[in-house]
Amino acid sequence: MTKMNLILLIISFVLWSSCTATNDLNSEVLNEDSVVPKENKSIISYLALGDSYTIGQDVEENERFPVQLVKRLIDSDVKIDSPTIIARTGWTTDELAKGIEDANLTGTYDLVTLLIGVNNQYRGRDTAEYRHQFRELLNKAVGFTNGIEKRVIVISIPDYGATPFGISDAKRIGTEIDIFNKINKEETDLKKANYVYITSISRAAKDDRSLIASDGLHPSGKMYSFWVDAIFPVVKNMLNNR
Repeated sequence: MTKMNLILLIISFVLWSSCTATNDLNSEVLNEDSVVPKENKSIISYLALGDSYTIGQDVEENERFPVQLVKRLIDSDVKIDSPTIIARTGWTTDELAKGIEDANLTGTYDLVTLLIGVNNQYRGRDTAEYRHQFRELLNKAVGFTNGIEKRVIVISIPDYGATPFGISDAKRIGTEIDIFNKINKEETDLKKANYVYITSISRAAKDDRSLIASDGLHPSGKMYSFWVDAIFPVVKNMLNNR
């Protein structure tokens, strides 16, 4: 081999090595880009369904229990979006179902909470009707989690008989609330979803008016924080095992 041929061979090898290194670098960049969607997928999505207790009647937005729950999760290093809330003061089970339909939701959620029924009780609606309509709502909630029952958390109905608004008829209200909660607990157990009982917390308002909002009926942000104390560990356990 001549000296000239040897030089040409060395130059060719260097150029080939340079191209290979460039291709390897580009491959690493593409791989880094490809993990971005996986990070996005790890962000928890949360849908909150309910009535005045979910929308947080008479409290600031940051005091609503779904918002407080999200903050608590973020503080514990959980990546979670702001909650999607479908709720309105005064809604019964059938009105919530209509609200869900009107919202025209798409996609699925990693977490769904459902709290509904106090206005069925308040309006004197039939308990058999409540059972049927609650079951349909629970099925919708499970559908929003792509059929994963354990990602749904049903929250019991609070007892407004412990508030200034309801104290004069506290015994009847409390008894009826218990009946409605027995129904939603039975349906939740049949579906194998999660259930968090906060009714006993609401009854503490009888002796602690700081747990009641200024309207004398709805929970204060302080009471909602106690609800979150009960809901948070259930959510954390669910997320750790999903």
